[in-house]
Amino acid sequence: MKTVFKTMCLLFLACAITNCKGKNKQTNTIEEAPATPRPMAVTENAIRITTRSMEFQSVDTISSGWNTFIYDNLSNEAHFFLLDKYPEGKTIKNTLTEVTPVFEEGMNLINIGKSEEGFEAFGKLPVWYSDIVFSGGSGLISPKLTAVSALHLDPGYYVMECYVKMPNGKFHTLMGMAKPLIVTNRNSGNEPPKASVNIILSGEEGISWDEPITKGKHTFSVFVKDQKPHENFLWHDINIAQLDTQANIEDLEKWMDWSHPEGLITPVPNGVTFLGGVNDMPAGSTGYFTVDLEPGKYVFISEVPNTKEKGLLKVFEITD
Repeated sequence: MKTVFKTMCLLFLACAITNCKGKNKQTNTIEEAPATPRPMAVTENAIRITTRSMEFQSVDTISSGWNTFIYDNLSNEAHFFLLDKYPEGKTIKNTLTEVTPVFEEGMNLINIGKSEEGFEAFGKLPVWYSDIVFSGGSGLISPKLTAVSALHLDPGYYVMECYVKMPNGKFHTLMGMAKPLIVTNRNSGNEPPKASVNIILSGEEGISWDEPITKGKHTFSVFVKDQKPHENFLWHDINIAQLDTQANIEDLEKWMDWSHPEGLITPVPNGVTFLGGVNDMPAGSTGYFTVDLEPGKYVFISEVPNTKEKGLLKVFEITD
């Protein structure tokens, strides 16, 4: 078991340190000059993504550089989107034939109590999987809500995915939530949004921010100071959720770990409403998310095990 963990961690570590910039040669890129840089507004030049059930409805091609993504979750389940930058020559067809079956086999074993055999199954992932660069996306967003994120993307071939789990334990990826996205050489010309609160995300130091969080609309910048694979092989990200009186922090912390049979599975824990955030990004990256906050209790939390002891779970309150 330790050997499997070590092997998988090395795969993810390789992914974290691999520089894929300029590797992906696309046949449908646009070689036009970049537009004049302009401030990026949430409602202008935005990429709209919609989920009504188990799908991503969106454009197939976007410009590189800074882009705002508005993700409308019109379904009845929590979702997110994560953008995976693929190595040259690999496409979603490789995902469906070489990656998806491995995760399905491993998760099926975990769900029936055979965790050791399940994690051993993940050792069947193809070598090229370690060359995928997780390039950001939205945090978790609850049903009938909208997540707003801003990301900087290099040209290449990406797959947009959501691996939240159905009540039967199957990943949403297996149900149709995997969509190719081409990012062209043509730069969007956008500049990053202006942040009202700056967050530092670190696997070593946890989550910290520089300004008091007050009620109203905020754009948070998220700087990934360092990155590493955690015990469930994932990098640390940041999600924001509102907590009502029924919310239990211990239940939420356990739920955020996909490798647990009850982790990331529909429904979300009682009393928790996810509002977005920024998904996995390499060290040194910065992403943004925008939320409108009312008075109440909130939490920042990463999608990894043992978030509280790692400083990757931070509760805060907003008053009038």
